[in-house]
Amino acid sequence: MIDRHLEIATRDGSMNTFVTHPEEGGPFPVVFFYMDAPGKREELHDMARRLGTAGYFVVLANLYYRSTREFDYLQSTRPEMFALMSTLNDDLVLSDTAAMFDFVDHDPAADATRLGCMGYCMSGPFSFAVAGTYPDRVKAAASIYGVRLFGDGSPAHLAHRITCELYFACAEFDDYASKDMIDGLESHLKSVGANARVEWYPGVHHGFAFPERPVYDKASAERHWERLLALFDRNLR
Repeated sequence: MIDRHLEIATRDGSMNTFVTHPEEGGPFPVVFFYMDAPGKREELHDMARRLGTAGYFVVLANLYYRSTREFDYLQSTRPEMFALMSTLNDDLVLSDTAAMFDFVDHDPAADATRLGCMGYCMSGPFSFAVAGTYPDRVKAAASIYGVRLFGDGSPAHLAHRITCELYFACAEFDDYASKDMIDGLESHLKSVGANARVEWYPGVHHGFAFPERPVYDKASAERHWERLLALFDRNLR
């Protein structure tokens, strides 16, 4: 595997980014991996590598770069985390994504004609918004226990524009994503004819896929990897 820590120039500055992909056999389909609230860290680098070993060119950016290059999440820094979260919105992430597109369009190891995206937690709606904003470029998109997926302030109004396959993994116990919201999302996706799957993961909590979280659930985490890899295999190969 080839790991790179590099800078992507954006409208608002320089975004420190982790990129990983196989050594041989490229160019590789691209996956934009949008971070969760605790930020870009080694735990996410390892998750990106897992995708990379399956044959993908994975781009994991620090979306907090406007405020900080590194964020060390601890229980004591939760207020800072929520403050950083509040600095982001769909428009800013879409602007950053435009810069990510420019980067992969010019990297010889990346095949940007085959591109998917995925987001955890706060970035579930970012992945959803990217699919709706770039329907001509995004071939598959996933949200894993995403928040703000339906209702005011969500990107659900873009769903009718999306042409790719969508996948939403939802935890049964999630203080940040109510069942009413997810049910509304599923009804809305059906009403616009979206090619989408909304799947409940029973008995688990928000954050179940992260190995370093107390709520980590190995069986459900492996199921989400199975779903992600199948989604990208169907649509990016």
